[in-house]
Amino acid sequence: MKENQQWSSKLGFILAAAGSAIGLGAIWKFPYIAGVSGGGAFFFIFLLFTLLLGLPLLLAEFAIGRSTQKDAIESYREIAPGTKWFSIGYLGIITCFILLSFYSVIGGWIILYLVKTLTGELNGLNQQQFGELFGATISNPMLSVGAHLVFMIITIAVVAKGVQKGIERTSKFMMPVLFLLFIVLIFRSLTLEGAMEGVQFLFQPDFSKLTSETVLAALGQSFFTLSVGVSVMVTYSSYLPKESNLPQSAISIVGMNIFIVVLAGLAIFPAVFSFGLKPDAGPVLLFNVLPTVFNQMAFGMVFFVAFLLLFLFASLTSAFSMLEIIVSVISKGDPDKRIKWSWIIGLIIFAVGVPSALSFGIWSDVSILGKSIFDAADYLVSNILMPVGALLISIFVPLKIKKSMLYSELSNGSSFSKGLFNTWFFLMRYVAPIAIFLVLLDVLGVWKLLSR
Repeated sequence: MKENQQWSSKLGFILAAAGSAIGLGAIWKFPYIAGVSGGGAFFFIFLLFTLLLGLPLLLAEFAIGRSTQKDAIESYREIAPGTKWFSIGYLGIITCFILLSFYSVIGGWIILYLVKTLTGELNGLNQQQFGELFGATISNPMLSVGAHLVFMIITIAVVAKGVQKGIERTSKFMMPVLFLLFIVLIFRSLTLEGAMEGVQFLFQPDFSKLTSETVLAALGQSFFTLSVGVSVMVTYSSYLPKESNLPQSAISIVGMNIFIVVLAGLAIFPAVFSFGLKPDAGPVLLFNVLPTVFNQMAFGMVFFVAFLLLFLFASLTSAFSMLEIIVSVISKGDPDKRIKWSWIIGLIIFAVGVPSALSFGIWSDVSILGKSIFDAADYLVSNILMPVGALLISIFVPLKIKKSMLYSELSNGSSFSKGLFNTWFFLMRYVAPIAIFLVLLDVLGVWKLLSR
């Protein structure tokens, strides 16, 4: 393996992996899903799924990648030669391909709003005007597709430079800045009058609002925000040296992810409630409601620029990992092939994402099973492909890797006790696959059919 295809430090790996996990899942998707799903109740279920399912699955992907030191397809092929289990790697690649195709559309919106804020276009607007501006922006084909392209070009340029010089170096800059911006925004949000109502909304569960859809959303969110089920973490961990402490890295990443989710909630909900606005605005929460909030603060647009930068950095660090899993399979660690294929694959993903970018404008009449192209792609990835990938990994690891080998891999470079290992193994072998399978049955409507 070429030197450029290994992390130069443990910190670099943790920041890059945490950046992959945090992304839009924590900052964009969590606040608006929590807003429409009861706030604290959703957060509680999300936390439960993250610790009982997400963390074990993250460790499982780490064990697969670090033990083989190969890409997302060859890792499975080496562990289970002569079988079809390598298809999990292909499923991960397909999922990341689709995910990045519409994810980068949102990244483009962030860039557009950053430009609009810096040029003063958002100054003095009310909520209705912000709503009209957002609708006009995302329905404009030139703006939406152009910004989508700019976001993809930034992603391609970083991934083309390799693991150390591209992904790791950029993540080491973006992640600390992201945390700093969050602290500034939270301080401002919590000092607003009536902010505690938003804090209560986030942390005080109202279980009467829990539905099967909420539970499903929480499971998908836990996978989405940890980047599990798509073998991204198999790829990232394959660049780790053998002496790395896998459990410590996994706990650090999950802890940072939960911390960021809490920070996102504390930055958004207190401010939203302070100005008497509703948290259940859905996906437009960050592009419609939040600008209204910031516009009513002293130096509000300065804070909104900080938020948009934070938002952009988080989305980019996730985008790097999605493109990396595909490029790593094709380039096989060759730097020359990496540059070429980063651009080829990245531009293909851009082209595939164009329909999602146009689904709010000239293709808004096109629907797939009653959903827009963008929403259909999101539903397919979050509610079907990621849970299916996670289910297959939860079956694969206990079934195809010997328990003694798993313990050796997870305890290598760490003080992972036998008791903790047995707890992890039990969760992987019994709890994770059963829980994911039951939720998938709900996605497919099986429970509704049986209840008739």
